[in-house]
Amino acid sequence: MKYVALVIPALFLALFVYALVKRVKLYECFTEGIKESVPLILSLFPYLAAILMLSELFEQSGLSAQLTSFLSPAFRLLGIPPEIAKLVIMKPFSGSGSTALLSEILSTYGADSFIARCACVSYGSSETVFYISAVYFAKIKYKKLYKPVLIALAANFVTVIFGCFLCRFL
Repeated sequence: MKYVALVIPALFLALFVYALVKRVKLYECFTEGIKESVPLILSLFPYLAAILMLSELFEQSGLSAQLTSFLSPAFRLLGIPPEIAKLVIMKPFSGSGSTALLSEILSTYGADSFIARCACVSYGSSETVFYISAVYFAKIKYKKLYKPVLIALAANFVTVIFGCFLCRFL
């Protein structure tokens, strides 16, 4: 197990040795790469700021709580415990918010409970769709993103249903 921790440092060392052998100016190449990333970061900032603000607004406005209570009976029919409905709804919007919800579920129901297992599988099998969409699609000119976002949301939801189904047997 201790040798696995050495893989990344060994890769860096091999890269430095290879650069020395090939007489590559490593520091200059590194700084050139950083210079090219600054415009990318500046172009992503408005999209990321909008997603983060909208996520917080969704939670603080109470819309998240209303949507959770409205969808809980449907979730129960699909095999998703209603106790994790808020996590399932929050995950596409906010990674840190869903981490806090997962922690709350684990402390409330215990780590070995069915609800906690479903919450962990739901958390691990889904993605922050809106944040990832903002990052990936910020540079493209075609801004009709409803199809890829809907597909990603549907895939997230199917993985939650399937994950909770599998948790019944674990």
